[in-house]
Amino acid sequence: MADVRADARLAPSAAAITGRRVFKLVLSYDGTDFRGWQVQPDAPTVQGTLLDAAQRFLGPAPRVIGASRTDAGVHALRQTASLTIASALDAAAVRGALNAALPASIRVLSAAEAAPGFDARRAALGKRYAYLVDNGAVAAPLWRRVAWHVPAALDVAAMRAALMALRGRHDFSAFCAAGATAPPVCRVSAIHVVRRRERVALLISADRFLHHMVRNIVGSAVEVGRGARPVEWLGAVLASRDRTRAGPTAPAHGLVLARVRYPG
Repeated sequence: MADVRADARLAPSAAAITGRRVFKLVLSYDGTDFRGWQVQPDAPTVQGTLLDAAQRFLGPAPRVIGASRTDAGVHALRQTASLTIASALDAAAVRGALNAALPASIRVLSAAEAAPGFDARRAALGKRYAYLVDNGAVAAPLWRRVAWHVPAALDVAAMRAALMALRGRHDFSAFCAAGATAPPVCRVSAIHVVRRRERVALLISADRFLHHMVRNIVGSAVEVGRGARPVEWLGAVLASRDRTRAGPTAPAHGLVLARVRYPG
């Protein structure tokens, strides 16, 4: 019964949303205390919390679609969601009402009325993720919820050189979670590695991402950075299309959805 209720919240009938307004929301959240984005029975999720907030102030049977279904523990700097509601409130009031009901770990940064039928996931042209690494000898307490502590020295130049092999359109099966069924071809438009003292950030932009793709790429790049693998290894892993040949999956808490790109 719980599963049926959850499905009903995610996809109200066509009749239930006829004539309702759609808002494009930009959200920021700390994913530490959530079991990911998507509604789950008996587990706190970002989508479920947003639905609860909308039901309190914006009318019955709201519909929320996120551009990215971030995993448990993953954060967002600028996630985009489409919110369909029956309410006469303007965009500023919708943002205010949601933020009044949401926990401090989720904020609606902006709300704008969108064209009828706008779907945040289907309309997206691409996404950028950032992965943060704390590369200090001692873990920084203020970064423990948002960065992976890797105390070993990292050769950032080697990581940059290795990651160049991933740019362009490729089959990324080698960096996809085992058992995933989505088409494996993605186009990576940019990969950057930036160091600021003891902090290292990996920024990856693509038209789409596979399950655990960024975390598997980061885990592999760190293997190169700490000298366990040569620069050429990452390209060979990509060509193999074999997940077992790649490095470990980096922890979820270092991953941040940085932005979602749309037409215009």
